[in-house]
Amino acid sequence: MQDIIEIRSQVKRNVIVSVLIGLVGLSLASITFSVLPKSLYLIGIFLTSASLVALLIAWVKYREPQFSFLLSKTFIIYKHRHGQWQLDWSNIQRVDVPKVTHGLELKSLEMVAIKIKSYSAFLEKVSPRLMTNILMEQRPLLFQTMPSTENCATGNCHSDDMLEHDYFKDSNGAEYRGIQAMFANRMTKLRARLGYDIFVAGSELDRSEQEFVELLRQCQQRVLVSTSDDEVI
Repeated sequence: MQDIIEIRSQVKRNVIVSVLIGLVGLSLASITFSVLPKSLYLIGIFLTSASLVALLIAWVKYREPQFSFLLSKTFIIYKHRHGQWQLDWSNIQRVDVPKVTHGLELKSLEMVAIKIKSYSAFLEKVSPRLMTNILMEQRPLLFQTMPSTENCATGNCHSDDMLEHDYFKDSNGAEYRGIQAMFANRMTKLRARLGYDIFVAGSELDRSEQEFVELLRQCQQRVLVSTSDDEVI
């Protein structure tokens, strides 16, 4: 296994292309305003708007970290513009592409999911800002297995289900409050429904979800084998 395996997010791609499209569009818009009659200014306004959107997309892409994942011999680091989390290989219980039931079929989500062994070891290595962002961005996951309104006595189950308590106590007795507790409660809820604690969108990867899952499994296996060999020696 390499010392560091770097995974580049798809979101980071084509930054220069987006900038060029935006600049070319603005140039064409300027020419349109100077050449066409006022009755056709709507074309120039459309080009200007589209160009500004392209430049905005380029700016969003530019703000993303150069690499979304760093895989070392001891841990995984996930990087996001709002922060990062770190997870030791030894703390991973299972990794796979999550699936949900739709009718009689199982549908794979375009995500990679990880089930961890210890919440405490993980919570201490997640940026608070990233926790907040994940709580907001991953709300749609709750809708995958949300309780039916028909089985809800109050009729407020959906809105109540989106809220997380700000107190959490793990199996070892460690207590958490605030954003850490809310994040831990969300992981607990997702584990109960989908079987996993951490979810990463496929757009954060440089390959398919299944290929990334296989990479993580291979890396973890090599790390565990290497650790076992060191202990024997």
